[in-house]
Amino acid sequence: MSDSRRELSEPIASADQAASRGTGAAALPDKTLPRALRGMLALDDFEAPARRYIPRPIFGYVSGGAETNASLRGNRAAFDDLAFVPRALVNVRARTQKTALFGRTYDAPFARAAAEANIPMILSGASLTPLERVREEGPSAWFQAYLPGETGPITALVERVARAGYDTLVLTVDVPVMANRENNVRSGYHTPLRPTLRLAWDGITRPRWLFGMFARTLLLHGMPHFENWGPRVPLLSRKGERQRGLRDQLSWSHVELMRRLWTGRLVLKGILDKNDAKIARESGADGIIVSNHGGRQLDGAVAPLRVLPGIVSQAGGMTVMMDSGIRRGTDVLKALALGAHFVFVGRPFLYAAAIAGEAGVRHAIKLLRDEIDRDMALLGITTLAEMRRERLMDARNFNGFGRGGRSP
Repeated sequence: MSDSRRELSEPIASADQAASRGTGAAALPDKTLPRALRGMLALDDFEAPARRYIPRPIFGYVSGGAETNASLRGNRAAFDDLAFVPRALVNVRARTQKTALFGRTYDAPFARAAAEANIPMILSGASLTPLERVREEGPSAWFQAYLPGETGPITALVERVARAGYDTLVLTVDVPVMANRENNVRSGYHTPLRPTLRLAWDGITRPRWLFGMFARTLLLHGMPHFENWGPRVPLLSRKGERQRGLRDQLSWSHVELMRRLWTGRLVLKGILDKNDAKIARESGADGIIVSNHGGRQLDGAVAPLRVLPGIVSQAGGMTVMMDSGIRRGTDVLKALALGAHFVFVGRPFLYAAAIAGEAGVRHAIKLLRDEIDRDMALLGITTLAEMRRERLMDARNFNGFGRGGRSP
């Protein structure tokens, strides 16, 4: 067990906090919530309202994968192939989700937002908000870079991220070329968006989005631009193009260059091969995120959960995190059992923000946190460090709980 994993075993919740907590009752509609959120009992519940609210091209871009969506489906199937082996009659009153990551204690072992919940978020380089402004608002934010294999752009971005005060830089390593996202073509999505009659109709048929989010953004901030990835390009443009550079030249030598330039924590996102994990450690990375880009790059790429144990075996003291397919508290716990120190959640929080802004994100965080708390009690654990491989078995093995059936 690594030192960072041992840190998770320290119970941080006080006795008073434990005594004041409920008994983990199942989720019920909360009448104090905004009406739009009252029917949201799980992260998956945000998707259908988001589909109705967001214009079709934008929703298709967020929700879709690549080609046949095989990896998108495979990410979920990997979780379903594992079953829990709970222990009974364990006093779980003092359970806590406090989690240590890179020397900082967070209130839950998952993230995509937000500072007030004391969980880290990762700002994508494709964001429409300047990275400097996000760091000012959220001191727990990390920055995720999409970079070409060119010294000049790498140096310029690293220096800009450092000036903004970020302490963790995430390099995306699984986009040497853009994926074949056929769903984007079918839905009319383009980067930037092209002003067409079809796009206008998609906006008109979603008046809440058009006169709410989009009109308010134009009034307060003007036309959004892609701010953190090459030259500024407006979100809506008849001829503009985003310059991606020579990404197919990006290699380990550029990781080593970033390591020399960047004095903060360096994380590589998109690792699926255990040998790449070993090279990442040897190249000076502080951590990796095991990810297939949420099924949005190579269609048919293995689900991160399936390769996680092998990658952990090569990580040494490097921090191993995971994303892709996390939707439930049980998913979080399964990933932790297989060696992840932390997991990240993407699409559901984007849907929650679209539906209800900050209130939606807060509610999504609470739903997932409550699920983890309830699941820990039902499993018979009080700390996340107790979530180990022996708590799982292969759900496809119908020969019982024998030695062969307990290895996921």
